[in-house]
Amino acid sequence: MTEGATTTAIECLDSVVGQHEDSGAADQQHQQQEVTRIELNLLTGGHSDADAGKQQAVTMTNKVAKKEQLPERGSWGSKLDFILSVVGLAIGLGNVWRFPYLCYKNGGGAFLIPYFVTLFLAGIPMFFMELALGQMLTIGGLGVFKIAPIFKGIGYAAAVMSCWMNVYYIVILAWAIFYFFMSLRADVPWRTCDNPWNSVNCVNPYDRKDLLCWDSLGVNNTLTKICSLNSLNVTMSDLSDPVKEFWERRALMISSGIDQVGTIRWELAGTLLLVWILCYFCIWKGVKWTGKVVYFTALFPYFLLTILLIRGITLPGAFEGIKFYVSPNLSKLSESEVGCFWGLMIFGRFKW
Repeated sequence: MTEGATTTAIECLDSVVGQHEDSGAADQQHQQQEVTRIELNLLTGGHSDADAGKQQAVTMTNKVAKKEQLPERGSWGSKLDFILSVVGLAIGLGNVWRFPYLCYKNGGGAFLIPYFVTLFLAGIPMFFMELALGQMLTIGGLGVFKIAPIFKGIGYAAAVMSCWMNVYYIVILAWAIFYFFMSLRADVPWRTCDNPWNSVNCVNPYDRKDLLCWDSLGVNNTLTKICSLNSLNVTMSDLSDPVKEFWERRALMISSGIDQVGTIRWELAGTLLLVWILCYFCIWKGVKWTGKVVYFTALFPYFLLTILLIRGITLPGAFEGIKFYVSPNLSKLSESEVGCFWGLMIFGRFKW
């Protein structure tokens, strides 16, 4: 963009500002659209004078906002605030509670091969593209794709997906808060089978080795392991875990069928309300306040993961789990379902 073109654009902005006081409600909307159009031209059309044009455009836009008594767009307090926010966004809950399960289900270490290939070829480039567009144009997700109207739907789709993801993950956070409150006691309630909600088939996995069990020849000459429990003979597959029973029979109180609606779980409703309130106070003062909150929300999970790692490698069977990761099942790569899962993990983790 030449110096004369930049000067002409700035004069147009001055004209928009000067005419504001004599304009009605209909003219204000037209003027704001004109300011946005000229600002985008300055940001996307310049070469040697692009930086100067951008600075002048931002100054004039703030001037228009002040005239119309509109709040100025917030900005990050520092680069570290922005980096930590991006780190917290990219990691997310999915990488903590879903990724290990999907990796275990879809071939162990074999799952990591297509995952990292797609991550470097598609995930990271698209991630940096969105960051670059947002930082350069200082426009929200709905407006950033105005630079290419054919891609305008991408902004709306990303906004809809973010809303759905927020509603989805906020429930998981409510469960986590519920477990946090339930763990504030001398012994966690999901350790034993002595609770009112436990069934007669509940046996701690560490106690199953002490049961009297034998193999029985069943239908079609199949062997079934039978165990003696509470004066009853039950199959090994019918034994229940106290952790699972706490989740299904105490936390969620799952009914016997869809025809049994049940009642509202007021404990979970309360934790859900608490999480929504916490989210509100994390963003209520704009990105400058959010940038301070992420110092805790982005770093504290790593502290917890370190504790879980140390605890995990000291549990029985830890070596078998590590061995499973380093001994991949490559035959799983031929299944189309595996491709859906690693695609979901990559594009879902970046909230697209």
